[in-house]
Amino acid sequence: MDKPIFHSIVPKTPLPKALKPSINQTQAKNPFSMHLQNAIDASSGLSISKHAQDRLKERNIRISEEKWGQIEQKVLTAKKMGVNESLVLLKDAALIVSAKNNRVITAMNRQEAASQIFTNINGTILIDS
Repeated sequence: MDKPIFHSIVPKTPLPKALKPSINQTQAKNPFSMHLQNAIDASSGLSISKHAQDRLKERNIRISEEKWGQIEQKVLTAKKMGVNESLVLLKDAALIVSAKNNRVITAMNRQEAASQIFTNINGTILIDS
């Protein structure tokens, strides 16, 4: 006697956004999910694209661990405010950061940034010293 074959049914396309619960709906129903999401957000940190790594190295831009921590916190705050792409201005450097993806896209020194026009940016973060 042949055994029945079971197939899992997996949709090939993602659920429409209207069918997915938003984080706010989930948080309202379950405080644990709110704490979990906050922990995930806080621990995710920023990643640096290969392009940005190359720019930091070739332009001899050094950013301390403490400064990276400040940048990460400000980007997280900006993300919570709805910022997707931000310009982060430091004393000696300028970074383009995707808050949406927690990723540094590119880096330049401030002199170079002074002659640039930045587009598709919906937030600016200023970090002193």
